Amino acid sequence: MTPPPAVKETRRNWMQRHPLLGFFALAYLISWSFWLGSFLVGDESVWGSVLFVAGGFGPAAAAAIVIWSRGESMRAWARAIIHWRVPVRFWLYALGLPALLYGLANLLLVAFGEPVDWSLLPDRALPYLGTFVMTMFLLGGQEEPGWRGYALPRLEARFTPMQATAILGAAWGLWHLPLGPLNTIVPFVLAFFYTWLYNRTGSVLLAILLHASFTPAQDHLILQETITHGTADLAVGIAYVVAAGAVIALTRGRFGFDPAANA
Repeated sequence: MTPPPAVKETRRNWMQRHPLLGFFALAYLISWSFWLGSFLVGDESVWGSVLFVAGGFGPAAAAAIVIWSRGESMRAWARAIIHWRVPVRFWLYALGLPALLYGLANLLLVAFGEPVDWSLLPDRALPYLGTFVMTMFLLGGQEEPGWRGYALPRLEARFTPMQATAILGAAWGLWHLPLGPLNTIVPFVLAFFYTWLYNRTGSVLLAILLHASFTPAQDHLILQETITHGTADLAVGIAYVVAAGAVIALTRGRFGFDPAANA
């Protein structure tokens, strides 16, 4: 049944007044609906897997809907998604930071007296690459046109970079709630790494690559045959928090923010 014109106009006016709230609400609604469908049909089934993957595109779909409904430039949004001409050091940051953090986590495991087998690293290279490619195109990287491509610059137009990152990190974490409580905590910390990269480059593509680098690092770079999860999680958490604190301190909480570029 088609809504009456007055209802459509009310929805349009609300979206005009509250684009960020509309974006977050749509991102949750789209993703959680697909994930609920995946749960109901069985996430081990083909259709369950399809629905689960589709749910990851919720933030990007929400951004596209809000931009289109408000008559904003879809071209400008898309341009940032494919923006690749940035200095090499930012490519190295996007591709190498997660591996560096997990190197630190492994050193912490050694300091905690846990076994770490560095000889496992060559055998992890191919699985790492496979997970990187899957994450970039299907399992995580596709979130970034929503989180960094839409929400972050609009939050930074209203709040300080520190506040904007904390808000987005909390919202990003809450979005993961159906995937497990722990998944709500990690994104809050990781958000600080993404804000600096996006502010310095304006590239959503680099944010996608950073996302695609974090997931295989989490899956493959704890170099233990049998992972001691409690201690390993502690080591990774310390590495994340220390590095995020360093980014905050070195940028004085500004994360490379340029008001003129953001405008």
